[in-house]
Amino acid sequence: MEHIKTYYSKELQTPSGTLIVEGPIEPEQLAEYKFHEGLVAFRQPDQQLEALIEIAGLPEGRIIIARNDQTIVGYVTFLYPDPLERWSEAKLDNLIELGAIEVAPDYRGARVGQTLLHVAMMDDQMEDYITITTEYYWHWDLKGTGLNVWEYRKIMEKMMGAGGLVWYATDDPEISSHPANCLMVRIGSRVDQESIQKFDQVRFMNRFMY
Repeated sequence: MEHIKTYYSKELQTPSGTLIVEGPIEPEQLAEYKFHEGLVAFRQPDQQLEALIEIAGLPEGRIIIARNDQTIVGYVTFLYPDPLERWSEAKLDNLIELGAIEVAPDYRGARVGQTLLHVAMMDDQMEDYITITTEYYWHWDLKGTGLNVWEYRKIMEKMMGAGGLVWYATDDPEISSHPANCLMVRIGSRVDQESIQKFDQVRFMNRFMY
């Protein structure tokens, strides 16, 4: 399928200043910004910025950012699932994964995550995709927030809900390994029935293995 990326932006007022939430961002534009020092969930800020620039250059790659002037304080990534994950076994060119979402601690609690997802879904092309995200409690900042897994899960569900993603059942072993883990999905309005059936087959790969 042809991947069309249409730019959108929105202003968001926060206690720490006015943010511009925008995307999908081109690699060249990303390279002009700097990463907030608090964005360390996945790797060091400069290394994570390099990773985002790489994703933005992929045909299907989409990066939505929240920035305070020239400093990125939050972002969300969309790209094809990792080839080693079961979701890639569906071999669907209209299945993309929300791979990472992160907001700097100074800006949490100001609806930054929800706004990132809202702006991402403003693009009409998202109606052509099955969008998934896999949530694992061991990726969550439980220590930094002081929340327990269920409180954090509730926040994640609310945030993902802003982008239209809802809970879906699966027998994926990693997700099934803890009840707080979950698969969340948004099926675009133009996704065909055959794609949905293929996706359902990878959601439940062990149903006949009794």
